[in-house]
Amino acid sequence: MRKGVATVAQLSGFDEIIDARSPAEFAEDRIPGAINLPVLDNEQRIAVGTLYKQSPFEARRLGGALVAENIARHLQGHLQDKPKKWRPLVYCWRGGQRSGSFTTWLRMVGWDAHQLEGGYKAFRHHVISEIEHYASALRWRVVCGPTGSAKTRVLEALARAGAQTLDLEELAAHKGSVLGALPGRPQPAQKHFETRLWARMAALDLARPVHVEAESRKIGAVFVPEPLILAMRRAPCIAIEASRGARLEFLVRDYAYLGDDIARLRANIDRLAQLQSRRTIEHWHALAEARALPELFGELIDLHYDPLYRRSQHGNYAGFGDAPRLETDDLSPAGIDALARRILALGSVGDPPSA
Repeated sequence: MRKGVATVAQLSGFDEIIDARSPAEFAEDRIPGAINLPVLDNEQRIAVGTLYKQSPFEARRLGGALVAENIARHLQGHLQDKPKKWRPLVYCWRGGQRSGSFTTWLRMVGWDAHQLEGGYKAFRHHVISEIEHYASALRWRVVCGPTGSAKTRVLEALARAGAQTLDLEELAAHKGSVLGALPGRPQPAQKHFETRLWARMAALDLARPVHVEAESRKIGAVFVPEPLILAMRRAPCIAIEASRGARLEFLVRDYAYLGDDIARLRANIDRLAQLQSRRTIEHWHALAEARALPELFGELIDLHYDPLYRRSQHGNYAGFGDAPRLETDDLSPAGIDALARRILALGSVGDPPSA
């Protein structure tokens, strides 16, 4: 390995990781824990790139001046109090001139700075490869149940009880259903969702089972990586069979915020326009305007969620037919904790429940 160059495998060996790419690139995805000290901002990167098509020499001259100016600002700003023994890792898109220039200046100052070989692109390949590895290496237990069965809350209760869980909806910032967008929480870009997923999977113990909620391929606007969704669909399942009344009560409680944003609720209903009649959609709009959430959610259960669930679970999850069934008419916080205890009492999926 060349002096001053590090690989993705050495990420943990540095005091700080600096992303030298533009803010727009950083916003889409970044190495976990990295800070953004761009050597070219969004507009500068576009300007240099456009000029490069006309004259590579003029583009390098302009880019060099801008990079030097921005590095100087970082040296006088975020980096001004860094001690002599501070050891940073710098990366850009491919480990090229942006991170190379920054690393050179930092090493000239006297810091043991390193450039990431291959840049973000190498890290991205690492993430994709590792997700595939962990998808097959981890022991999945898939928690199934129709919408309103409190599956995500059950995962949270399992985690509190010490079980291993992977909460895909938390990582995706979306509840997965047509009403699932979270107020004030935009979804991550696909690449960043996968980076967050990789970081979570890498922290799991391969020797212990991992509980995960049954999901479709798409959670809101992001997709579950193919190796993971395939591994989940081959895994043993546990089915929560909650009464309709319990599910409706839970949905009204868990989605109460939708009563405060009727415009968002109407927009979500409109997404079902190709699946339901115009008359039904207009009726649901009227229920939304009246803030009649129990009536609206009850009809969504009967006409949308349950028919979709019956079609999808049997067809998508191989272990669903043989899954232990956990019946309940209580999805209160105490009832959810009780469900988690019953799941843990199952031991290996397929064994009969404990008495």
